[in-house]
Amino acid sequence: MEEATGSNPLGLMAGADRNLGQDAAGRLEKYAARRLGGEPVSRILGRSGFYGLDLHIGPDVLDPRADTETLVNIALAKLNSKELANPHILDLGTGSGAILSALLDAREDAFGVGVDISATACARARQNLAHCGFSDRSSVICGDWTRALRGQFDLIVSNPPYISQSELAALDREVIAFDPILALDGGTDGLDPYRWIAPELNRLLRPGGAACLEIGWRQAADVTQILKDAGFREARISTDCGGRDRVVAVDAP
Repeated sequence: MEEATGSNPLGLMAGADRNLGQDAAGRLEKYAARRLGGEPVSRILGRSGFYGLDLHIGPDVLDPRADTETLVNIALAKLNSKELANPHILDLGTGSGAILSALLDAREDAFGVGVDISATACARARQNLAHCGFSDRSSVICGDWTRALRGQFDLIVSNPPYISQSELAALDREVIAFDPILALDGGTDGLDPYRWIAPELNRLLRPGGAACLEIGWRQAADVTQILKDAGFREARISTDCGGRDRVVAVDAP
C-alpha cells in the first residue's frame, strides 16, 4: 500500500476513507498479483532491510536474511575484541554488499573490499555502498573468490553458497524461484566454497586477524574439519536467533 500510493503508515491511517485512484489501485493490483505468485515483498519493492540499512536488491543478488545478521554480529565482536584500528575487511561473495555495508556502517574507521564473480552483483554492491555513503571507504572487485587478491586483511567474512545440489529442488519457492542459483549452489555436498576459501585464509589474513563464515545449520562439523585441515586449530561455532549453528569463526595465528 505504501509503495502503491507513495504514502507512509500515518498517511494511510489518516486517509483510510480516501479513494486510491486509478493509478495507485492499478499498481496495488499488480503488486498483489506478484505476491500471490509467491514473489517476496522485498523482491516486489526492489529493496530489503538489513542491519538497519535500506538496500537495493534485484534478481542478480541474494535477498539478505535476518540469519545473516548473526554473521555481522560475530564479525564486529571479533574486531572489537582485537581492538583493531582502521581495519581492512574482505567480503567474499559480496552479492548485494549487505554484509560489507553493515560492517562499514558500524565501523567508521574501516575500509572494505567486496568480491563477487557476478558482474551484475558487483554493480549492485557498488550501488548499495554508494547509497549508504561508503564509496570512499570501499572497493568492489569482480573475480572468482580470491584469485585477484594479493593484500592481507584484518577481517574476512563470507556468506557463500552452501546448499547441496540435492537440496536445491526442496527449497521454498520464495527462495529457489527468485534468488540467483549462483548464490545458492554449493556443489554436490554444499561445501565446495569452504574448500576453496579455507586454504586461502592463511595467505589473506594478517597475523592476529579473523575470519567469519556463514554456514548451513548442519554443516558446523564439516566446515570446522575443512578449516582444521587448512591449519586452523580452533574454530568457534555461533548460533542464530533460532538456535541453529550459523557462523564458524577462526583466528589467524
